[in-house]
Amino acid sequence: MPGERLTQQERQRIAAGLAGGLSYAEIARRLERPTSTISREIGRNGGPRGYQPQQAQRATVQRARRGTPTVAYGAGARAGVRAGARGAGAVGAVGAVGAVKGRAGETGEYREVEAVGGYGEAGEVDEGAVAEIIEQAVRTGLPRMIARVHVDLLLSDDGRRTAAELTRRLRVSPASVSVAVNYLVENGYVRRERDTGRRRDVYVVDDDALYHSVVLSTRHTLDSARAALAAAESAGPDSAVGRRLAKAGAFLERVSLEMMESADRWRDLLA
Repeated sequence: MPGERLTQQERQRIAAGLAGGLSYAEIARRLERPTSTISREIGRNGGPRGYQPQQAQRATVQRARRGTPTVAYGAGARAGVRAGARGAGAVGAVGAVGAVKGRAGETGEYREVEAVGGYGEAGEVDEGAVAEIIEQAVRTGLPRMIARVHVDLLLSDDGRRTAAELTRRLRVSPASVSVAVNYLVENGYVRRERDTGRRRDVYVVDDDALYHSVVLSTRHTLDSARAALAAAESAGPDSAVGRRLAKAGAFLERVSLEMMESADRWRDLLA
């Protein structure tokens, strides 16, 4: 079956798997297909939120007739990226992300040749495992392009890549990489170093970056908590709205403070 085109029945099973919350790797296992096949199929046909099996089947037939296959995110995928940009996310299931900046939705405007590929060194990382990490991040609300860039950095031997290397490895536009790395730097996931000798920036992910990303994310949540408490005071502590906001604010504040204390307490594990 690997190497053969997907059938309409398989596409319907892919749609059912997405609706059921299955990972790409699990869908691939059930169809006895490579995970990369499933990832490309979904990526070129609207993404996980916009995938429609009938439309995917028609698009495949049309591409076969033209003989010019294209791999492009459609409007459904772009909407999904923008929706994800408004939520909270996690990268590689290793840390929490706070408020995702709205401009991350710009990453929806890109074309890719491979939905998954080019990760790890000398083929050491299983493609299915990489796809699973990315999917977990996307499900929590992180835009896919940002997740892909971060995972590629995480899986590099020395945790370092230039923008040109990321562009070449992920086979995406420089603009897409630029948006992704800027987000990752601003939210503490990676740091930017200047290679003065070659006049270029190098993006680095390390253990300290993980700590700072958790702390920064928690601070975003703490700010939201205190804003809710202030709004509760303004609405009046005896009003229904005031009580609701006060409960939410108190809960988020307590959890955030304990999260920051926990991060400090266990930081030595990253040393």
